[in-house]
Amino acid sequence: MNTQKVTIEATIAANTEQVWNYYTSPEHITGWNFANEEWYCPSAENDLKVGGKYKARMEAKDGSFGFDFEAVYDEVIPLKKITYTLEDGRVVTTDFEDLNGSTKVSTVFDAETENDIEMQRNGWQAILNNFKKYTETN
Repeated sequence: MNTQKVTIEATIAANTEQVWNYYTSPEHITGWNFANEEWYCPSAENDLKVGGKYKARMEAKDGSFGFDFEAVYDEVIPLKKITYTLEDGRVVTTDFEDLNGSTKVSTVFDAETENDIEMQRNGWQAILNNFKKYTETN
């Protein structure tokens, strides 16, 4: 698949173990996996192993729209890296870099062709920013 790659990142004021746990545990995913307060994540499932499936439901709070975000893991290196393939064949890689008490999370994803690149970057970055806020305040 020949698509444009988009990178987002955030540095979280928490150790890598906590960041990994909050990023990968369904009970935490439902607390941060949405771009703004008009949305929420009512459910998440995560079989964190190569060949395992990830599924998160994202819905508008007003009930106007919702969708499932699903992927299959291609690579899992605990506390370091996750790579998965989305249902449409796009690949996403997230790296976790230990910065001695804080953690840099970097995600590179294949852009889809229906929406503007900046819109996609902004949406994914908003979710990562929400993850940062959730992790630093819990």
